Amino acid sequence: MKNNVLARTRPAFQTPLLATTLAAALLAAGCASAPPFAYSVPQQPEGASGYTEKPGWATTKFAVAAANPLATDAGYQVLKAGGSAIDAAIAVQMVLTLVEPQSSGIGGGAFMLHSSGSKVEAFDGRETAPAAVDEKLFIGADGKPLAFIDGVVGGRSVGVPGTVRMLEVAHKQYGRLPWAQLFVPAITLAEGGFKVSARLNTLLKTEQHLKKDPVAAAYFYKPNGDPHDVGATLRNQPLADVLKKIASSGSKGLLEGDVAQAIVAKVQGHPTNPGKLSMADMAGYQVKKREPICHDYRAQTRDYRICGMPPPSSGAIAVGQILGILGNTAAASQPLVTGTSGVAGVPGPTPSADWLHLYTEASRLAFADRAQYLGDPDFVQAPGGNWMSLLDPAYLADRAKLIAAQPGGQSMKVAKPGLPGGMKSAYAPMPDQPEYGTSHISIVDAYGNAIAMTTTIEDAFGARQMVRGFLLNNELTDFSFAPTDAEGKPVANRVQPNKRPRSSMAPTLVFDKATGQLVMSGGSPGGALIIHYTAKTIYGVLNWGMMPQQAINLPNFGSLNGPSLLEEKRFAPATVEALKARGAEVREMNMTSGLQAITRGQAHGTPLWLGGADPRREGVVMGD
Repeated sequence: MKNNVLARTRPAFQTPLLATTLAAALLAAGCASAPPFAYSVPQQPEGASGYTEKPGWATTKFAVAAANPLATDAGYQVLKAGGSAIDAAIAVQMVLTLVEPQSSGIGGGAFMLHSSGSKVEAFDGRETAPAAVDEKLFIGADGKPLAFIDGVVGGRSVGVPGTVRMLEVAHKQYGRLPWAQLFVPAITLAEGGFKVSARLNTLLKTEQHLKKDPVAAAYFYKPNGDPHDVGATLRNQPLADVLKKIASSGSKGLLEGDVAQAIVAKVQGHPTNPGKLSMADMAGYQVKKREPICHDYRAQTRDYRICGMPPPSSGAIAVGQILGILGNTAAASQPLVTGTSGVAGVPGPTPSADWLHLYTEASRLAFADRAQYLGDPDFVQAPGGNWMSLLDPAYLADRAKLIAAQPGGQSMKVAKPGLPGGMKSAYAPMPDQPEYGTSHISIVDAYGNAIAMTTTIEDAFGARQMVRGFLLNNELTDFSFAPTDAEGKPVANRVQPNKRPRSSMAPTLVFDKATGQLVMSGGSPGGALIIHYTAKTIYGVLNWGMMPQQAINLPNFGSLNGPSLLEEKRFAPATVEALKARGAEVREMNMTSGLQAITRGQAHGTPLWLGGADPRREGVVMGD
C-alpha cells in the first residue's frame, strides 16, 4: 500500500464554502445548554465508480468511515463539535439518505452495535412485516413464487422502516449534542444542493424500474429520460421538510402524521403491486435491544472477542462459523501470494488457491446452516435453544472434519446443514434467493465509544417508490418467497405478520480479550456477500497483520453454498485452475463490496486509529 497515513484533518477537497447554523425553532427541540453546532458545507468531489485506489488514513482522537465523502464529512464535523459516535451516526445517515439514496435512508432499516468501553449493545432497527400480510405474500396467482423483481417493485415489498426510531432510542442513551442539530448537514445539503456522484449516475443509467414511479422519475432523471449528469446539482426540498419534522418531533415525524400517511397511501395505492402497510404498523414500530453475538477467536497467538448482530441477522453467526471452521484447518499456515493481482494497475497480494479452497468449503458449511436455521428470533427457535450452539467450538471442529474428509482434497460443492445442539430442525432450508443493497458506517469518538452500523433499503433504489424526497425499502423480499418446501415443511424465514426478515448485515466490533480494548469496527454492504466481505477484512487484519485499507483492498471471494465466487480480474489463472481441479465450479464476477473499517494502531508509541474505505466505492475516512 503506497501511503498508509493521510493528513489527520479534512482532505483538501473538503474546504468549507459557507457556514450555517440551526434555526432557532430546531434548537428549541434540543438541549438549550449545549453550544450550537455549526455545519460547514464542504466542496463536493465527483466520486468515481469502478476501482479507485485509496491510501488509508490515520487519526489520533476520533474517526468516521462512511460510504460518501459528504456523509463522512457530516460525521466528522459532529465529532469535531464534541458529539458522540451516535451523534455522528445520525448525521451520517441523514446525509446518506440524500446523497446515496440507492443504498439506505430514512425509508429503510438498520442494525447497530455500540460499545461504550464497558459493554456492547445491539440495536435492532430492522424493518418489520405489516400485520395484515401472510406467508403467501410472494405467491402468484398460479400458486408459484413470484419472480424476484416482480416482488420488489411496488408496494408489496415495503416493510415498516426502523432506522430513524432506532437512532432515536440510541441517541437518548448516548447522544451528547441535541437531536435537532444533527439534521443540519442533511437539511442544508438538501436545500442548497449536492453534486451527483459518478456512482449514482452510473447506477441510474442501468436502472430499469425507477422511472415507473413518476415522483422518482422527475427527481432522478432529466426530461429526456437520461439521469442527471455527474457533477450536476440536485436539490431536495421535500426531503429537507421531512427532516425538519423529524428534527423537531423525533421519529413520530416519520412514523405518524402526514408523512406516514403519504407512505401508506403510496404502498396501498400502487396501481399494479399494492402492499398492506398501515398507519398502525407505522406508529407501532418497536426498536429491539438484543444481546450481541460474541465469540472468542484466536489469531497469531492473540485472543480476541468478536461481536456482531444476533438474529434476525445471519451475519455474525455466519462470519463466526467461517472463521471458527477455518481455525480447525491448515488455513493459518497458508501465506498470501504477492504480486499476482491487479486492477487498474494497482498490484496487490491474493490468498493462495489452497487457502481459498479451505475458505470456500467453510463458507458452504456456514451457508448451509444459515439457510436451515436463521430467522427472526421472536418467531424462530434457535437450534438447541441457543443461537450460540451454531458457534460452539466442538460443533465447528466437527464441521471442519467434513472438509478434511473429502477424498483427494476435493470440494464438497454443496454442503448440508449440521445438527447444532444435537437436535434435528423442524424447518426446511430456505431456497436460494437474491439479496442486495446497504451501506456501512464505522465510527470511534473521543470518549471511548464506538459504533458499527449497517443500514439498508435492500435492493438498489429499494421498492422504486419515492415519497416526500426519499425512497421506500423492499425489505420484505428478504423473506423466503416460498413459505414451505415440497413436503409442506415450513421455512424458518418465511413471511409472517410483524416478523423481521433475515438479514446478512454484519456490523462487527472486535476487542482484545485480555484488555477489553476495541481493536476494530467494520462492515460492508453487498447482500449475502456482506458475510464474505466482512470475514475477509477481519481475517486480513487479525491473521495476516494488515492495516484496514490493505485488508479491504484484498480481492473478494466466497461461496453461498454453490459455486466458488472470485472477484473478476483479480486472481491469477493458475489459482482459478487449481480450484477447478479440486472439483469446484468457479465463477469470476463483479463483487462490489463497500467496506469501511477502523482499527487500533500506533506509530512511534503514539496510539492511532487506522481507517480504510473500499476502493470499489466512493467512501472516505476522516478524523483528527
